[in-house]
Amino acid sequence: MNTVASPLSTQRRFPIGVEVLGAGAASFRVWAPRCERVAVVIGQQPCREVILAQESNGYFAGTVSDVVPGTLYRYRLDGGETLQPDPASRSQPQGHDGPSALVDPSCYAWTDDAWKGVALKGQVIYEMHIGTYTKEGTWRAAARELPWLANLGVTLLEVMPVGEFPGRYGWGYDVVHFFAPTHLYGTPDDMRAFVDRAHALGMGVILDVVYNHCASVGNFLDRYACEYFTDRHENEWGNAFNFDGPRALPVREFILTNVEYWIREFRLDGFRLDATQTIFDASPTHIIAEIGERARLAAGDRRVVVIAENEPQHVELTAPVAKGGYGLDALWNDDLHHSARVAMTGRREAYYVDYRGTPQELVSAVKRGFLYQGQYYTWQKKARGTPALGTDPARFVVFLQNHDQVANSTRGLRIHELADPGCVRACTALMLLAPGTPMLFQGQEFAASTPFLYFADNEPDTAAVVKQGRQDFLSQFRSVAAGGHVCMRDPSALSTFERCKLDLDERGTHAAAVALHRDLLRLRRDDPVFSAQREGRVDGALLGGEAFVLRFFGGGEEEGDRLLIVNLGAQLDYTPMPEPLLAPPRLRHWRLTWSSEDVRYGGDGTPHPCIDGSWQIPAHAALVLAPAREE
Repeated sequence: MNTVASPLSTQRRFPIGVEVLGAGAASFRVWAPRCERVAVVIGQQPCREVILAQESNGYFAGTVSDVVPGTLYRYRLDGGETLQPDPASRSQPQGHDGPSALVDPSCYAWTDDAWKGVALKGQVIYEMHIGTYTKEGTWRAAARELPWLANLGVTLLEVMPVGEFPGRYGWGYDVVHFFAPTHLYGTPDDMRAFVDRAHALGMGVILDVVYNHCASVGNFLDRYACEYFTDRHENEWGNAFNFDGPRALPVREFILTNVEYWIREFRLDGFRLDATQTIFDASPTHIIAEIGERARLAAGDRRVVVIAENEPQHVELTAPVAKGGYGLDALWNDDLHHSARVAMTGRREAYYVDYRGTPQELVSAVKRGFLYQGQYYTWQKKARGTPALGTDPARFVVFLQNHDQVANSTRGLRIHELADPGCVRACTALMLLAPGTPMLFQGQEFAASTPFLYFADNEPDTAAVVKQGRQDFLSQFRSVAAGGHVCMRDPSALSTFERCKLDLDERGTHAAAVALHRDLLRLRRDDPVFSAQREGRVDGALLGGEAFVLRFFGGGEEEGDRLLIVNLGAQLDYTPMPEPLLAPPRLRHWRLTWSSEDVRYGGDGTPHPCIDGSWQIPAHAALVLAPAREE
């Protein structure tokens, strides 16, 4: 039986989607400009059909009675036999191509009303994939582990994409439902409870979002409007959104509503924007700038952070909008990762070819953020980056691992399995004590033995294409092209996904790695010099072919300065000592306060490096020294 919806409710919070009004009613609104008629099909076997009113701007809307949270529904477009899910569905309990479900966010009882959000400075980020963080792969299971992370020193969780995607497992970047947390990890309220629990423990939560494309497999948005996407811009990962062409305003509204939705209904503390270099927009105000602005407006009195991944390293993304920038908070710093990885492994294949891993590179990355700020980049045969001198160091997110870099190999091995343990400990100290904003990748803190591989559950035809594409991508590494691809795990195999699930029992068996990270994060948090993240307060110098010193300048005599000495080579006898950064403050001497060679971390112990005016710097080590009064 067909009925006609009542007029659209004026109580709506968002311009699209379905909102439960109470008293057994809900407000529906969907953009479908290619359609002449849109009806809501309520329930399943039996079902009823309610025709929505057509607005003049391509929207269809109306109020439907006799529905409650959990009610299943789909849309029938122009009387077609195939029913479609809601483009702004809040829940897909039967998967990406199943019916949508009504969700009432007010049913969740939040306990975080005192939470004020997060500011960038002082954060320690932890990147996690809910599906592999625990054996269960759910929000509830991950929430149980949050106290351990808070105790470690993590302050900000960065969750890889969670929008509904096709298949039983995946990284989440092939999203087709931008508003619906995937049913694979639990219910929307399970996600809310995860955020609520994190806030109770003093940790923020930001979500990795994919606004540069929509997945090709499972995509249904073009059945409502072909204008969702554009062919004016090439995107290697899927359909590029139309932010600047005909009928782009509703597309922009779709994305900006999504931003507001996550902030308001899930109380998230911001976003990590995936691959911003492929978010194309020639409009007077770029959609990226609007994303940052909308996030802050939605948060109200709470503070949020918006971080961008941007391979070309365009620092203007963090500049104020009033000065021609995009107003974001921070950028991932691939340069520091690439240089440190070369320093630890000695390998310069593929996109590592423009890095030598020298002490000078590492000093420059700590002091100036990006290494490439407009110089020629041989791997891409063009200039890379824009000037970043004078940028607040906290705006650079620094890391030794992330999901991409671990997986960009045949076996998905962690860095501790590829490099000398002492060098890994030393570079860990460099990353966690540097004035940038540090990020750990799940399992890094306990030297996880589990790999992190690329995995995506696809139908056989698509799976074959994805596997070949992955092999082609990895072939840029000469060692892989020479035969290493035979070791590559099939991305579509269930076993590939299962192998990536963390074994959290290793927190106990790998206690040395945990102690290293916990102590460094405590030092970063509690030491007033390391925690300051002051611009221009770090200087550095080379001490040898593979050794360098960084001097962190304190804010006064009481704080004093700190030395971080890093040696990635053989033991160094640094005599004579013409480097002025090694000179102690007046009437002070240097006292060894921390060493990566502590036996608790798996090291061999460290004698004081400066005795009788002679420096002996141990091999493959990092040392922290603070001034002490002369006796």
